[in-house]
Amino acid sequence: MNDQSLQIAALLCSRLCHDLISPIGAISNGLEVLQDEDDPEMRETALSLIEASAQNATARLQFARLAFGVAGSMGAQIDLNDAARLANDLLARGKVTLDWRMTGTTAPKDSVKLLLNLILICVDCIPRGGTLSLVGDGGGDTLLVEARGPKARLGADIRSAVSGETAVDDFESRQVQPGFTALLASAMGAAIEIRESEEVVAFHVTLPKEARAQAI
Repeated sequence: MNDQSLQIAALLCSRLCHDLISPIGAISNGLEVLQDEDDPEMRETALSLIEASAQNATARLQFARLAFGVAGSMGAQIDLNDAARLANDLLARGKVTLDWRMTGTTAPKDSVKLLLNLILICVDCIPRGGTLSLVGDGGGDTLLVEARGPKARLGADIRSAVSGETAVDDFESRQVQPGFTALLASAMGAAIEIRESEEVVAFHVTLPKEARAQAI
């Protein structure tokens, strides 16, 4: 493993820890309330907080396992229903609605990983909420991931990272996941075209034939 690979691994670990701090902290707070509180209503509120936070942490971990890790590495294909479930679970408690219009039953592992990483970028593009649309065929050669909502915007630093214009050594914390997405696309031989208009940020992905036939 070279220095750049180590840096990417470390930065992705930091990203995952950052994403988990909030729900795990909420679980800890809820447990403290249960220890110190006798009021039934407060205890019920604490239990609800713990349950919601545990579901949130689980959704983030399961999503990250496939998006960043080697989940499903024993086979070249990933069930698209499983990918849709992971995406829905991740967005369930937020302000973004998922419009999943992927056809087919399975897709190559690397294509699904790229899809999930583009979902993360799109969610950050619509902080006020909106709709995240995914259109494509599991065995096709194009994918569309589109974020639509008020003030939709792709920051210049994120655009630079996902376009592969920022070197790994120059990554800032916000750029590591978009940068990983660019590296994943490059390894697949996929091309990502970014289109922006009023209230829309869209990623059009073109997959070469060999990328559709096998996983990384």
